[in-house]
Amino acid sequence: MTVLMAGCGDLGTEAGLLFAAAGHRVVGWRRSPDKLPAAIEGVAADLTTAALPPIPADTTAVVVAVAADSPTEDAYRAAYVDGLANVLDALERARGHDGGPSPSPLRRVLFVSSTAVYGDADGGWVDESTTPAPGGFSGRIIREAEELLHRRLTGTGIAPVVLRLGGIYGPGRTRLIDQVREGTAEAPAEPRYTNRIHRDDAAAAIVHLCTMAADPGPVYLGVDNDPAELGEVQRFLAAELGLPQPASAIAGEPSRGGNKRCSNALLRSTGFEFAYPTFREGYRAILAGEGIRHP
Repeated sequence: MTVLMAGCGDLGTEAGLLFAAAGHRVVGWRRSPDKLPAAIEGVAADLTTAALPPIPADTTAVVVAVAADSPTEDAYRAAYVDGLANVLDALERARGHDGGPSPSPLRRVLFVSSTAVYGDADGGWVDESTTPAPGGFSGRIIREAEELLHRRLTGTGIAPVVLRLGGIYGPGRTRLIDQVREGTAEAPAEPRYTNRIHRDDAAAAIVHLCTMAADPGPVYLGVDNDPAELGEVQRFLAAELGLPQPASAIAGEPSRGGNKRCSNALLRSTGFEFAYPTFREGYRAILAGEGIRHP
């Protein structure tokens, strides 16, 4: 099995290493392929351009894992919509232009999306059946890319799979820990639910959905088991670090990223198991890696 990682940043690289560890050949498209580990065959590619390399003929799965260069609408469109369209164009070139079912071994294309497509749910639960209602340009553009994926692959014999990830944390992704350490973290004055997933679990979910025997569904939510209130997470980190509890924010401040609780029941029903089922296990692992002892 050959897997093409179209976009091989931190998450894509970790998923690529898991594919390789499972015995698969992994090809990684990245602007600077020399930065990739030896287990991934690096190929120079800029997904925002139409001139992409040929897709290996024996590719069985493609993972599109992109990130915007900056937090602007133009950057998001270039990465998510234009980048995905360019990858799909490359797939079409590899398959030919007859528009029929794919004669190649390629059967799945997984697009790494975001729970930002849901916007704010006022603390309520959302799942794959919930109608997306993006609250900002990032969610709107990512939702547009999801629709593009399904529209372009319908009838081709290739299954489109969308994995909507919550906030990714893990090695090198320690913003919340840093805020607590620096004393800049503010607990929301009113409950604000947040949804997250450890980087390693996000990578494992990508591999699981691309390799599981059963046909995957069109959409999955990639979040851990505990859509915890932000203040609870901050207080936990402060206690783990032996630091004062965060101050409370001023009432009425807007919710960053929306206020919703995302369910991972569908992903878990496929047999996927989390290494870090809640933020507690995940953050403790990060802190332990920094040499901090815990009781």
